[in-house]
Amino acid sequence: MAHFLRGKQAGIEKDLSAGIDPQLFAIDEVTRYGINSQVCALAYDPVQSLLAVGTKDTTFGSGQIYVFGQKRVTATLKLPRKASVKILQFCSNKLISVDTKNDISIFSLDTARILTSYAPPGAITSITTDLALDYALIGLQNGEIIAYDLDRQNLAPLRIPNLWRDRNPRARLLPAVALAFHPRDIGSLLIGYSDGAVIFSFPQNKAVKFFHYQSSSNGQVGSVRLTQALWHPTGTFILTGYEDSTFIVWDTKDGRQISTRTLDAREARPTSGSNRGTFVVREPLFKMAWCAKENPDDTGILIAGGRLTTEPTKGLTFLDLGPTPVYATSSWQVLSDHFEKPKRQHVLPTPHNAEVIDFCLIPRKSPYFAGASDPIAVIALLASGEIVSLSFPSGHPITPTNQLHVSLTYVHPFVDRIAMGYVDRTRWLGLVENRSHGPPLIKGGAEAKRSLMRYAYRNILQMAHADGTIRLWDGGHGDEIENEDMLQVDVARAIGRYENIDISSMSMSGATGELAVGLKSGEIAVFRWGKNQDFGCDIPHKEARSFGLETIVDRAEPGVKEGLLPLTLLDHQQGTVTALHMSDVGFVCAGFEGGSIAVVDLRGPAVIYDASLGDFSSQGGKRNSFRKNSSSQGPAGAEWPTAVEFGVMTVDGEDYSSILLFVGTNAGRLVTFKLLPDSSGRYLVKLAGTVSLDDRVISLSPINIDTGEPADATQEVVGSLRSGARINGVLLAVTSSSARLFKPPSAKGAHKSWDDIICYQAAVARFEAYTYAMVGLFGDGTAKAFSIPGLKEIASTDVSTILDMRRISEAIITPTGFIFGWTGPSEIAVLNVWGTGQDLTRSLDKLFNPEALIPPRPTISNLQWISGTTYVTPADMDKLIGGPDRPPSKRMIEQMRGEEQAQRMSGRQNTGSSSSPRQQPARQEEGYWSYMQRQIQERTENLGLAGDSMEKLEDNSQGWANDVNKFVKDQKKAAVKGFITSKLGF
Repeated sequence: MAHFLRGKQAGIEKDLSAGIDPQLFAIDEVTRYGINSQVCALAYDPVQSLLAVGTKDTTFGSGQIYVFGQKRVTATLKLPRKASVKILQFCSNKLISVDTKNDISIFSLDTARILTSYAPPGAITSITTDLALDYALIGLQNGEIIAYDLDRQNLAPLRIPNLWRDRNPRARLLPAVALAFHPRDIGSLLIGYSDGAVIFSFPQNKAVKFFHYQSSSNGQVGSVRLTQALWHPTGTFILTGYEDSTFIVWDTKDGRQISTRTLDAREARPTSGSNRGTFVVREPLFKMAWCAKENPDDTGILIAGGRLTTEPTKGLTFLDLGPTPVYATSSWQVLSDHFEKPKRQHVLPTPHNAEVIDFCLIPRKSPYFAGASDPIAVIALLASGEIVSLSFPSGHPITPTNQLHVSLTYVHPFVDRIAMGYVDRTRWLGLVENRSHGPPLIKGGAEAKRSLMRYAYRNILQMAHADGTIRLWDGGHGDEIENEDMLQVDVARAIGRYENIDISSMSMSGATGELAVGLKSGEIAVFRWGKNQDFGCDIPHKEARSFGLETIVDRAEPGVKEGLLPLTLLDHQQGTVTALHMSDVGFVCAGFEGGSIAVVDLRGPAVIYDASLGDFSSQGGKRNSFRKNSSSQGPAGAEWPTAVEFGVMTVDGEDYSSILLFVGTNAGRLVTFKLLPDSSGRYLVKLAGTVSLDDRVISLSPINIDTGEPADATQEVVGSLRSGARINGVLLAVTSSSARLFKPPSAKGAHKSWDDIICYQAAVARFEAYTYAMVGLFGDGTAKAFSIPGLKEIASTDVSTILDMRRISEAIITPTGFIFGWTGPSEIAVLNVWGTGQDLTRSLDKLFNPEALIPPRPTISNLQWISGTTYVTPADMDKLIGGPDRPPSKRMIEQMRGEEQAQRMSGRQNTGSSSSPRQQPARQEEGYWSYMQRQIQERTENLGLAGDSMEKLEDNSQGWANDVNKFVKDQKKAAVKGFITSKLGF
């Protein structure tokens, strides 16, 4: 009976929620955007063009792996146990992960599922893979190295003991902290122990070279802990890094130190401070990469860390070494000068005081050379968990807009605030930004087909980042997204400064695409879609005002040819912008913390209204109170707007409709204004009345009582006012403690209290065609639906297990019943309240492209082979690591099946075209298993011949070397005789 009376009190006879049963209100988790926890690992696959991101196990979420491809392609991989990701590596069609529980998890890129997990006998300190091999070499804390067969998913027979104990038997705990295959000779492995580095030869099954560095400090000589070990792109040298920020270049032939230095000093030594007895501490060497251009001899070293802690700009340091001198003809001094005096040394800048702890290079083509062959960009991981993308080697920032997946933009940098705009579908399809940018960084994967729901309005998410950038993109309805591109707005450039840019509110028009942005410093910037007349030119700002409206058209980004461009700036100097709304008919209303309200007409643009909330009590207009104690006029203290909305309806006591502006405050007051045209063509803002509610206003929703649709100020409705159209409407005002449904500005209406719980967000949501309900998010962790106009609770469901209750007030409820709410610092969940209770489903996007072939691995040069380097093929390594009894890998079997099927198809075609079956080759009659048996037999025979071939190769090389030495001696003797005879005059 109470809900029936509320409908009568509100003046609504029609039940706008008819047909909504409680079982229809169920939460479906549609999708998630962002990263669930702090990013701690990165990996890139140049063959498939995929990027993997691993996260930590924190209070916001457990560690997991995200694999991103082009556009919206993504897959989320769960770890077998609750842990943090330590290491990520791609290998062919697999992704290998090492977590803090020392589990190795192998995921298939074909199915985006885990294949197996393995816990080795000890703590994992390093791991390496190679595209030419089906094995992962695992370095353990005790210094041993084991091999895991990725194809057969078990341990391989190979086990390398702690080789450093052969050099220093007294050494106790020497973990293998670094592993790296030779970039050209796959038979050589660089092992970095905590005391030094070793080159291990697979054919010889022994260590062939040791590299040990000892530092002298305060007259004492001792070993320095090694943290990095990597090859020169040609394998001629190796580079080792140490925890004292020293790095050394070694000659792999005789183990000599060629160069020993830090980033800014030739020799490693303590750096004294300005005061006597003080020292400046250096950052550790977090990561190093020996990069090469298309020519592997033209190299440079990229270093994260190693800088002085007192330097404000950390960044990445790049030592451009240039072309490497020819080793055979260069003296030691030439080689030493090459590494100690780089051609150029510069810093790839990162945000102020941001420490880079890891990075991932994006190569142009080759997946070899440790992923550092001719890189085009670098993605850096900061200590805070944010990521930064930079061009390489210039270091210019690369915007992630339309370059990286939308989820990565949540940490590039962090998102401070989100808002939602409901843009007309046709309008959004035309909003395609034309911005200058480089080639795409991630091009792999293929999106799954989804159902196309042609909603009239798209959910356009607006994300305000910490650097003053706003990115806009279609969050969708769980359907096919037709326009997947992102838009970007540089608020800092529009404001004219790059400090103290803290965005407090955003609002976007669904019809015009105009965007209004409010800052905590009090400015309001308006952006409008258009073409940049100054494209490619960075011109100085022509107009500068300290108060009022200011034209900022000339502050458009030079690289944007068409997009959302700055239009006007309002510096009201009334404190933080607490409420903001951009209408579809060219009006912007803003409320400030100082208690003032400003209305801007963008047709000028001009400020057509500016007043303080404190002035309304003395002005005319209807006033009423919904408070239980009408003598209480409001709480003591300041009052400011908290909610703003435009609508079109007939106010109480009038017989015509007009544009209305509703302003709700933190003190529970609702102020209604009328926007009326005057004879000059402008609009005037007049106070219509005020209403005192019982608490902070959080939501205002004008409703057309005839149809139930929102009575918003749309272009069609406002245009119909000229012909005398009347809209019978009411206003649903929701506060923290209740909801009011009444006819503005001050008529009595229906009321519903929330008892002892607090409402944080509320909106009117449509169910199917013409059925509506009020949906709210409450402090007890529930989402509730209420009927209109009875305000009777229809159903309630728990959302506290999905959403972060600490940020529930920042959630957004859309008019179609979707909730966009935070689940952590950098992730939002998209929920559908009109669902069936389904959990988040697994992504059906395809990650692996079987047509992307792995290129052949680089091999040793002819000169290296002539000088005695043993040529080892990946097939030889397969036998040396897996043993002679290992059957062919699954990849080889699939290849055999494909070849056999192709032979059968060609045999059928030949049979149909030829009348003589005897002309078919005899091998085509061979079955699959016979073929595989023959392959195994041939592999066993080849293993026996491998040793003989190596011995013959050694004898031939030794004989050839003796002949060369004899020839050189004869030439020297002839040269000396010729010199003596010429001097004596013979």
